[in-house]
Amino acid sequence: MRHGIPNLGALQAFEATARLGSFSRAAEELALTHSAVYRQVTGLEERLGVQLLTRVRRRVALTDAGAEYAGRVRHHLEQLEKDTFGLVSRSGIGRSLHIAVLPTLATTWLIPRLADFKRRHGDIAVSLSVRTLPFQFKDQPFDAAIYHAPQRWPQTAGIKLFDEHEMVPVCSPSLLAEQGLDAMDGLTHLHMSSRPDAWREWYRAQQRDYLPAISAGPRYELFTMTLAAVKAGLGVALIPRFIVQPDLQAGKLVMPSQAILAVQESYYFGYPSSSERSEALLAFEAWLVEIIPTIGSPA
Repeated sequence: MRHGIPNLGALQAFEATARLGSFSRAAEELALTHSAVYRQVTGLEERLGVQLLTRVRRRVALTDAGAEYAGRVRHHLEQLEKDTFGLVSRSGIGRSLHIAVLPTLATTWLIPRLADFKRRHGDIAVSLSVRTLPFQFKDQPFDAAIYHAPQRWPQTAGIKLFDEHEMVPVCSPSLLAEQGLDAMDGLTHLHMSSRPDAWREWYRAQQRDYLPAISAGPRYELFTMTLAAVKAGLGVALIPRFIVQPDLQAGKLVMPSQAILAVQESYYFGYPSSSERSEALLAFEAWLVEIIPTIGSPA
């Protein structure tokens, strides 16, 4: 210990054990023995005078104090990793970016285009992590974020990537074939947790009643899950057109109604306005600015 700060190895052992729920799995991740991890965590508890874990046979569970401390330790370890990457970047050994991104946008839009960025900037490693809710950069180990919002986040700089424009109802062709004249009435409505009022707004825009049975449909956390459920024939969902347009054109999905839901929000690339922008960040932003006009809005 130095000035009350625990040994870094003990903190890593505790964080891995808390996250993985097992001394054995933590030992495997850290390339240590089970007994070494156990000793590190036990020593940390003894030094702090606080029980962080409860041990039941081969399983461990966090105490309330342990859960709070694990979150704080994880944050600081991630920040230390980010600072280390930054040092490596400035030393010329390599450059890196850690970007928070919406999962469906990452898989359907960003990742397919990253090969072009890598060809141009082969020395920049772009790491992606999923974040579906707004956050403050000072609390997260990210250089930038790609997010969905009505406007740019406060205290950030960056660019607007494109407008979402609209969401459209989609289902599988086989499911639609089973319905009568008014297809929407007979379909199970699938909902997105992040947009809980989308179907209510769609029905209001069509001046149709939003019946209780509509809201009883399953809810999914991600558009990727919702889209998979649609393709599996589980129901109809409202999904941004740019995500489903390729499947609509290929006939893999159909629209049981041509009525759309207009969306005012857009997708943004942003980063803290108070931070100095690295060369890697500037290169990535310039690349985005260059490719957006060539692909146009994906709506």
